[in-house]
Order: sequence, then C-alpha cells, then structure tokens
Amino acid sequence: MTLAIDFGTTNTVITRWNGATQQPEVVTLPGLAQMLPNSPALVPSLLYVENAATDQVLVGQTVRDRGLDIANDPRFSRNFKRGIGTAIQGFLPDVDGQALNFEQLGQWFLTAVIQAAKAQESDTDVLVLTVPVDSFETYRNWLGQVCDALAIEQVRLLDEPTAAALGYGIQGQETLLVVDFGGGTLDLSLVQLATNPQRQPLGFILKWGQKSMAQSSGQRPQTARVLAKAGENLGGADLDNWLADYFRNQQSLPISPLTLRLVERLKIQLSSQDSAAEAYFDDETLESWELSLTRTQFEALLTEQGFFERLDNRMEQVLQQARRQGIDKQDIDAVLLVGGTAQIPAVQQWVQNYFPVEKIRRDRPFTAVAEGALQIQQGLQLQDFLYHSYGVRYWDRRHNRHGWHPVIPAGQPYPMAAPTELVFGASVEQQPSIELIIGELGDADAATTTEVFFEGDRLVTRQQQQDAIAVQPLNDTAQGRTIARLEPLGNPGSDRVRVLFTVGGDRMLRITVEDILTGNTVLADQAVVQLR
Repeated sequence: MTLAIDFGTTNTVITRWNGATQQPEVVTLPGLAQMLPNSPALVPSLLYVENAATDQVLVGQTVRDRGLDIANDPRFSRNFKRGIGTAIQGFLPDVDGQALNFEQLGQWFLTAVIQAAKAQESDTDVLVLTVPVDSFETYRNWLGQVCDALAIEQVRLLDEPTAAALGYGIQGQETLLVVDFGGGTLDLSLVQLATNPQRQPLGFILKWGQKSMAQSSGQRPQTARVLAKAGENLGGADLDNWLADYFRNQQSLPISPLTLRLVERLKIQLSSQDSAAEAYFDDETLESWELSLTRTQFEALLTEQGFFERLDNRMEQVLQQARRQGIDKQDIDAVLLVGGTAQIPAVQQWVQNYFPVEKIRRDRPFTAVAEGALQIQQGLQLQDFLYHSYGVRYWDRRHNRHGWHPVIPAGQPYPMAAPTELVFGASVEQQPSIELIIGELGDADAATTTEVFFEGDRLVTRQQQQDAIAVQPLNDTAQGRTIARLEPLGNPGSDRVRVLFTVGGDRMLRITVEDILTGNTVLADQAVVQLR
C-alpha cells in the first residue's frame, strides 16, 4: 500500500492508491480531519503538546474540537511548517522543561498523522512526501530524519508543483504552469510532461530502505521536467493577519484564534459572494462586534499590502526563465491552480491577466498535490534542475575585494551531461595552493528579499529592499581554501590548473583538478558540497 502526504502550512492531505479502481483517493482520518460539506477530508496543521518529555501531542481537528487553539498558550502551535529550516527572529517557549523548535513541532505533527494513517492502512510499505519548490536543503534533510524513525520500507520525496501537474491528470506533451498558493507559501513552477520511451530520464528522488523504488508498472515511463521555478513566503495566513489588523484598526477588534478564524471565514465567503459578515461576542468582556467586508474592500486591502505586485514579480521571474529556454507565454498549454488561496477571485483574475481563461484549471485545489504524488509508483521518473546559481570566489584586484565567478547557472539540469571547465592561475609569487570556495548566488532579478520573523505571537513575513546580490559560501573552510595544492609552487602570468565541475543525480558538486604545468591530476571526482 502506498500513502502520499501533502504536508501544508494550513491543511494536510493524505491519499492512498485504490488498487481496485486504479485511482487515488483521500484517506479520512476520524478525529484528525475536518469534515465540511463539499470538501475533502483535510487535516488542519495544528498541534498541541500534552507532554513534551514523553512526546504526547494532539494534532489536527482534535485541537480545535477541544478548544485548545489558544494563541498565548505555549503548548499550541500553528503555521510551524513555515519555520522549518529557516533562520527566524524570535523564539519558541520551553514546554515541560524541553526547548522546542519548529523542526520538533513538525516531526511530532507528521509522525502523529503518519501513525494514524498506518493504523487505518496497516499494509502501508511506501510513503511519498511532497516538498515545497523553494525549500532549503535543511527542509529536505529534516524530512529524511523524520522518516528514518518510521517503520516504513520506502520513503520518497517529490516537488509539490510536479505532483500537482500529475494530480490534474495531464497526459502527453504538455507545458504547464502550476500556481500552488496555500496557507503559507506561493510556488510557481513551469512543468513539462512527456511520454517518451526513448528519452533518458534525469533527476533525483530521496529514498530510504533497501528495496528499489523503480517498480515496473507495465506502462511506458513518464518524464516530468521542471523548466522554471519561483517561490515566496506568502499565503493565506498572511491575508488573515492583514484582515485581522484591518479590523483592529477600524473597530479595535482584539486579535485571537477566534477572531483570526472569523476573518478567515470572511475571506472564504468572499470567494463566492460580493460581501460577507460575521458576528463576534467576547463572553469575558461581554463586548460584541459586527464584522462586514465587501470584495472590493478586500481587494483594496490586498493592493495596499503590495500583494499583487509581489505576485507579478514572481510571475515575471518564471516567464523570464522560460524565455531563456525558448518558451514564450503562449507556449504554455495549461495553468493549474492549487491551494486555498488560489481560489480567491482576485487571484484568479490576476492569473487571467496573463493567460486566457480556457487554459486555467482549478477543479482540484486541495487534492491535486497528494493525488499526483501517488503517480510515482505508476512508473514516473523525474528530470529536475538546480534552483540556485553557484559560483567560485576570486580576488578582484581592481576593487580590492572578493568577487564571484558564475560556474553553474540556475536552471541547470542534473546530473550534468558534460562538465563545466574553468582555468585558474596563481595570483601571487610562490603560491602554494589555489582555493576553491563555492558560493550560492542570490537572485539577480529580485529587487527585494523576504524576512520571516515574529510579531508578538504571530509568524509573519516582510519585504525588504535588496542592495546587492547575496552570496552564501558553502565550503569556506581550511579544506576549501587549500583544495588544489601546487607542486611546484605557482607564479602569476600563466594558467596553472584546469578544474572540471559536474553535478550528479544526488546534487553533489564534484570536481576534477588537473595541473596544466605537470600534467598530473591533483584531484579526481572529488565531492565538494551538496547543492540545492
């Protein structure tokens, strides 16, 4: 039995493959899932710590049903997915003498959900987890650590946008734009699907266990290639916070779990009607409020917050990446909308500003990702590319400072078919070695960066102007600074070493260093750092 889990900031979806119907279906977990009319069984991504020392927690709808979703209660957590693997200003309180972090909260939540699903589907031996397109490597590694402790033979990871494309059942040669807009993140991915038995598949899927994941299904392998990606920490939770702040300023409405839920209900109502209203009564202070909002007011608030400007920036980033590969906007065959925030009329209208309505699909907003992840066992093989650019550090004599020379551009497919070559020379007399510091280069097209931080008890994001391209050195250590020793010593004026860079299917950057003077191979296929 194969289970797939789409771990979301606001809601989590679990699906299984029905062998009888040969179709995916949502797994209903009694007590954990919220059961709403005309809606799949979604598990709210909520957590309440009963005893941190013994790992006793409550998750999902149970937390709401017991009235434990109180913001100032240190045992209650929500939106913790956004904090996993990121440097966040703020802290989590100690509970039962235990220091908590977002990774621990996420592990508790996922473990509880997986255990509940396994109890219902006892023959589960394969688990597929979806991963945000803009996640850091620490997020992927964290998922691996979580799953190492599970009694499941096989565990695989799949990008959420790729899973969404498969979940919509697109077949044949198709170029698709997936707009995955959930509670915490916006992910845009241009995905190309093709069924071609002659094409050699590329890419990686992380896995655990001894059994091979390549299973014969009797079908021709389907290759899913991601052509362009852009992501941002922006989602429905931010819109709820903006609405809560709006009513606080307009009517002095206190911000609490209850009022956040009320403004969320207003937001949802406005997806199907032009105006919405909710009543609020505080049984402690005996105060009451009437909350009302029109769709026009809501859209004006979004504009004021720079919402559509941020969406435009990400869309242009994806389209620019596509144009570099010879794909114009009109070449995109379909646009798939995924996630609750993508159901907001203003968001759908924004998409229609770029694409004709007949190309836009929006009938599986909540289940497409988890359903698509199940397609792995049906013979799916992936071709993916590196999301970031990478370069090597050099000394810029003209400006008397370090600079960075690009080596691997964003969008490079891996494993690489052929290595990239650079030639280095000595910069000073009697130089004993040549350093090779690899850095992850920031987005040259982005004018802003996103800061994630705490404001009171809320996890929020803020846009900041970016003065220069940020670079994150990945191996700035003594070993990295002396990776290529020169014997005899090097002197300026001539090329000295040839370095071949390549990236394997595991995203590990490897180098081969050849001494041009002596003809010797200094290093052969040496692993340097894992890229992301």
